[in-house]
Amino acid sequence: MKKNFKILAFLALLPVTCTTGAFAQDAGEILRTADEITYAPKDQEATTIITLTDKNGNKSVRKAEMKQKGKNLRLTRFTEPASQAGISFLSLPDDVMYIYLPAFGRERRIASHVKNQSFAGTDFSYEDMEAVPYSDKFDPLLLETTADRFILELTPKPGIRSDYGKLVMQIDRNLSLPVGIEFYNRGNQLAKRMDIEYEEVQGYLTQKRITMNDLNRNHSTVMEIEKIRFDNDLIDSEFTIRELKKL
Repeated sequence: MKKNFKILAFLALLPVTCTTGAFAQDAGEILRTADEITYAPKDQEATTIITLTDKNGNKSVRKAEMKQKGKNLRLTRFTEPASQAGISFLSLPDDVMYIYLPAFGRERRIASHVKNQSFAGTDFSYEDMEAVPYSDKFDPLLLETTADRFILELTPKPGIRSDYGKLVMQIDRNLSLPVGIEFYNRGNQLAKRMDIEYEEVQGYLTQKRITMNDLNRNHSTVMEIEKIRFDNDLIDSEFTIRELKKL
């Protein structure tokens, strides 16, 4: 069976409380395997329903289309409601990202030092939205193995700029999937938590529902896949600034 979207395959590992070279290597293999399976499809196209909920329980709903090719090409565009339609985000290799706001009629490159800003009012930052394998950005450490979970700690590699001091990822041992990620800021304070549910489509296990909770704002964003298709023979020219600005 093929698996997709940060799907992880692991050997059974004993619980550890130390950071020996052998265990560090095992954690690296775990993360590399996750990325290899995550980006197994040549490409994908999806329609997503996005629901924002504020601290008072008020909800707003949006719709977006996303397409991705390989490991580092991704384009996301809001299509509904009319007030949000056309807002688009493009993630390219080498930490290059652009946002397009139709009201201004021009694209803007996202500087590395503002990647922590909210993407179009959601609880996902620009950094959360970029298409970059975890193993390209983070050094992993196996913190714990329980009956049903692998617990990994991910810290930014030297020379990599991230607004997260670390991530703590929970892997379901039966599914071999990440089902929860905690995001810590540079001050080592827990800032956000992401929970993930899955379904099988075209032989791939894919994210069905992603919930991001901002613990400081008491605000949440749910991205639910309405439909998705894999291996569509997308071409590189579909991931350009010209495409970004299409309405």
